[in-house]
Amino acid sequence: MKPILVMALAEIQEGIRNRWVIASILLLLVLAASLTLLGSTPVGITKASLLSVTMVSLTSLSIYLIPLIALMLAFDAIVGESERGTLLLLLTYPIRRWQIIIGKFLGHLSILAIAIFLGYGLVALYFVFDDVGTAQEWLGYLLMMGSSLLLGAVFIALGYLVSVIVQQRATATGISLVLWLFIVVFYDLILLGALLADKSHIIQSKLLAVLILFNPADVYRLFNLTGSDISALASGMSGITQSDLLSPVTLIMTLIIWLLIPLMLSIYIFQKREV
Repeated sequence: MKPILVMALAEIQEGIRNRWVIASILLLLVLAASLTLLGSTPVGITKASLLSVTMVSLTSLSIYLIPLIALMLAFDAIVGESERGTLLLLLTYPIRRWQIIIGKFLGHLSILAIAIFLGYGLVALYFVFDDVGTAQEWLGYLLMMGSSLLLGAVFIALGYLVSVIVQQRATATGISLVLWLFIVVFYDLILLGALLADKSHIIQSKLLAVLILFNPADVYRLFNLTGSDISALASGMSGITQSDLLSPVTLIMTLIIWLLIPLMLSIYIFQKREV
């Protein structure tokens, strides 16, 4: 356990010194604050509280920004160490390869948690002082923060998988960018195009639900925007998840599976990799 904690602490210290990480945390904070200040505009139309409207806005922000920050943290976790020549030195210490992966993962996850809880936590304090929101809305907000961290963990694991497969840092950068674009942007465009082109109605509701589960960003979006009647009302997505395949429990379990599979694959490939 101690090697894992030492590795995690080293990653946290390195991340704090990284100006890009600090810039990402500040960007998340600024955007979250901006969305909060601008979020009161549609309240009179949707009859939802400012807290619910802001949670919907922050969910949309998280879908794009948190995966990008997570991949930026993780894409060179192994290949970067290898290029700098520090990986071979690291392996001379009494630490196993799986401990390196888990330690780095916990360190990067801690950095992401700091970013999320600073950005979204300060927004929450703003609403606490204004005495805004019901208990159900606050539960939804806390679940949004927790699921945002889980979404980031998924993309950290995906970044590790890229990092243990490729041999060059530049290649890992390119693949990570393509991965982010495909999952966050292009997947939904392809799915929408398929639905529009499906004149024979081949894609039924159950098949559509399965296709949604194949995208962690969509799983996260549905979990937060349809998890309660209030959030569904604020987001305009009421009644979209009537299928059992898209229930909140199924969605959160799917995100956990999305986390475990690439993380376990990363450990397995790293164990077999020659340094």
